[in-house]
Amino acid sequence: MEKPVTVNILGNEYVIKSKEDAEQVYKIAEYMNEKVKEIDDNTEGLSEKKKVILVALNIAGDYFQVLKERDELLAGIRQRSRDLIDNINSTIS
Repeated sequence: MEKPVTVNILGNEYVIKSKEDAEQVYKIAEYMNEKVKEIDDNTEGLSEKKKVILVALNIAGDYFQVLKERDELLAGIRQRSRDLIDNINSTIS
């Protein structure tokens, strides 16, 4: 069930309807604000629009890094599983 949650991002209030619980929505908004602060601390004179675009690019970069790490982890698990199965099969045979 979607429940409206009011969050503050970049000093603006937004009402978000989400299937996530309110605490998760607040965490996401806080994460956005932290990313904007990082941009603010490292750049000068950018419009809000450009800041948001940089934040989106940073978050997308984080997302793709997590996907890469997940894929590497799964590949390692698959390889170790195959190795264990091979060891079990060679012991049984």
